[in-house]
Amino acid sequence: MTIGTALLFSGPSGVGKSTVCGLLMKKCPSLQFSVSCTTRAPRPGEIDDKDYHFLAIDEFIRRKEAGEFLECAEVHGNWYGTLRSEVTPRIQNGQDILLDIDVQGMRQARAVLQNDTLLAASLLTVFIAPPSRAELERRLRGRGTETEESIQRRLANSMQELQAWREYDYVVINDVAETAADELFAILAAARCRTSVTPKLEAEK
Repeated sequence: MTIGTALLFSGPSGVGKSTVCGLLMKKCPSLQFSVSCTTRAPRPGEIDDKDYHFLAIDEFIRRKEAGEFLECAEVHGNWYGTLRSEVTPRIQNGQDILLDIDVQGMRQARAVLQNDTLLAASLLTVFIAPPSRAELERRLRGRGTETEESIQRRLANSMQELQAWREYDYVVINDVAETAADELFAILAAARCRTSVTPKLEAEK
């Protein structure tokens, strides 16, 4: 049985993960995106159940206590989480899935998946990094949706997250989004050829 690949990627706020993700999805239409849950308010243009499952805090906590999340964490004052139902069935059916999860969430998800032999073989982690701190700050300010206090908090958190890059299988520098997407596509293509996720070849008698 061939299982799917769970391509889990993280990166600091403002690094351009959404842009790179969108480009990768165009290059690989069969790749499915795991829609995360969050308690934060939607940003302009975001659509419920497409960009995120936007949940009230009470609903999020209820699902958390029921064990429905593969991972969840409080980030920048809001809760984020990935439902098990978004991931496990797809991997078992041989589908590739893309997960946008922060460093805390990656550690939780990896710990959960590694307790299952089948699912552990599917996991591949990639850290998306900015070309420089100055560029990361420029991108955050370019959003036009953050207060100065929020920008400084996110930058401080980003410096901490960047220290975790060695915990990932791969690092991709997002200087040019198209190039970063090409590199992610190459990583995914190589992952599909791993002996751990493909049927074993039978020796000719």
